[in-house]
Amino acid sequence: MKRDVVLFDLDGTLANTAPDLALALEALRAPGSPPLDQDRIRRATAVGTRALLWEGLGIAPDADGYEAARGAFLAHYDRLIGQATELNPGIAAVLDALDERGLPWGVVTNKPEHLAQRVLVALDLQGRARCLVGGDTAARAKPYPDPLLHACALLGVAPARCVYVGDDQGDVDAARAAGMSALAVAFGYAPPEEAAGFGADGLLATPADLLPWVL
Repeated sequence: MKRDVVLFDLDGTLANTAPDLALALEALRAPGSPPLDQDRIRRATAVGTRALLWEGLGIAPDADGYEAARGAFLAHYDRLIGQATELNPGIAAVLDALDERGLPWGVVTNKPEHLAQRVLVALDLQGRARCLVGGDTAARAKPYPDPLLHACALLGVAPARCVYVGDDQGDVDAARAAGMSALAVAFGYAPPEEAAGFGADGLLATPADLLPWVL
């Protein structure tokens, strides 16, 4: 699987963003609420805002007040980005290796683009990623192929020459629909046994396992 471009999911794949998202949820919870289950928050992070609001506040997308809660949550998150978010262990070395070999890489996430940009700045990656596509950049977010196809258009590369790396079933589904290869990670927010069942072309036990696939 030698490819011209590597595209990464952000939350859970490139970075552990769940701690900052948990802080944003805590800011909306009533005083004296029981502590959030951090493992469940990590898993909800892979799915997105709707899952986080359900897990942290018990608010479903069709509930009255959902949009207000979503807006308040994202505002708190915007304020808190960078407090505890870190690259996943081993990711920095992989990005260095891709850069050294001249293999372009980018980020495709369901996080709103302006927030994803803030995360890249906090991680000091904003000048290195060749593209950033958020959940509101294209007409439809993952698991639809639109964001991945948009990234290909930005980079001037055919989907068949790209590989997408992610930690959720929606990541694999989006890659398949876009006509690109898919690699799932066992170090993300889905348990390894779940990630193994996504139907990806391969399962990465560690970030370094990506390199033999693409270099």
